[in-house]
Amino acid sequence: MLVIAVAFVLLLLAGVPVVFVLGASAVLALVTTTDVPVAIVSQRVFAGLNTFTLMSIPFFVFAGVIMDAGGISRRIVEFASAVIGWVVGSLLQVSCLAAAGLAAISGSGSADTAAISAIMQPQLRRRGYDVDFGAAIIASAGSIAQVIPPSLTMVILAVVSNVSIGALFLSGVVPGLMCIAILMIIAYVHAKRGGPAYREAEPFTFARLLRTGWAALPAAGMPVLILGGILGGGFTPTEAAAVSGFYGLLVGAFLYRDLDLRRLPDLILRTVSLSSAVMLIIGTASVFSWLIANANVPQLLGNWIAGVSSSQLMFLLIANILFLFVGMFLETIAAILIIVPVLSPIAAQMGVDPIHFSLLIILNCAIGTVTPPYGVSLFVASSVAGRPVLSVARKLALPLAGLFAVLIAVTLLPDLPLFLPRLAGLID
Repeated sequence: MLVIAVAFVLLLLAGVPVVFVLGASAVLALVTTTDVPVAIVSQRVFAGLNTFTLMSIPFFVFAGVIMDAGGISRRIVEFASAVIGWVVGSLLQVSCLAAAGLAAISGSGSADTAAISAIMQPQLRRRGYDVDFGAAIIASAGSIAQVIPPSLTMVILAVVSNVSIGALFLSGVVPGLMCIAILMIIAYVHAKRGGPAYREAEPFTFARLLRTGWAALPAAGMPVLILGGILGGGFTPTEAAAVSGFYGLLVGAFLYRDLDLRRLPDLILRTVSLSSAVMLIIGTASVFSWLIANANVPQLLGNWIAGVSSSQLMFLLIANILFLFVGMFLETIAAILIIVPVLSPIAAQMGVDPIHFSLLIILNCAIGTVTPPYGVSLFVASSVAGRPVLSVARKLALPLAGLFAVLIAVTLLPDLPLFLPRLAGLID
């Protein structure tokens, strides 16, 4: 374990991509400290990827790519503007509401952040808003795509933790909406303290609401199709992902007609590129996780936590702090694949509900995509806004405080995430 830890830290500090850090540190430990043949590495990589549920990842990625190219993102933003555009700080409110709508379709925080930023930032700048604060709000709201179903992160975590994808999807609805609501409140308070620019709201009209709502209705059918199909037993999560990609293709190409089918090969190539990066991380991390398990790290860590306290609450607080810290430096999927196999057995030993624990991990990972220095959503929002990352990071205090408040509430009140899965009869 010492070899793994030292190699891992040194390679990260050297700027080596995480996927190679995971594989190289595991192989180095395997060669220098065990007699296990190196051929086991390829076997563990294959075993880590040989899961039917993981086939849903490229399909969900394809659905997100199609959503952006087919004009679905723009129509969701236009509908959000019609619903909430009359409130003080309207552009900030629209950004939050649009993030919730896109989260229910794409499941990718960075994609949602990029889509909303590209649409909203020019308007924020034109109307005299604080562009840095706008980018901070958009990054925070975009990160919630990991919490609101369907979510790629949830699929991966469900596979690693061996929990129901349907139950985990439902557990994210209430906390996800809480995050969006508190960000909208923070945006409203900020706007009230701003200047005249923030009070320039769009007039509310039923005609515009009906027009944009009708245009966005086909897009809204995607989350209904995915969740309804999974919970109704119509198809598996993997089949649901494939159906969502096909549905997005039909809507973008034949209903909205914004998607030129001649672009399809390029979109498929982009999907393959994005999916391959995720799969490569999963494969190399499976070797890393296998070595950690063989070194009895979960048992050692469990004994240490039990020595500190036998309280569930203390364990959850330690887990939250650990994930928040790791999320500042590691990509979400890598963090999940490294830490979850260590903490999940301890959570089960402590009597923590696996769905509650998994949802807490998702929330921590979502916050990790905003917190510097790694924060991918923060970098995306800053880049699209054309602002330095540090300038945007200075405006993160209030949005992060809101997300932390939801994290604490979900930690202390398990019924918040577990209410809907219990109502659906997916858990006891």
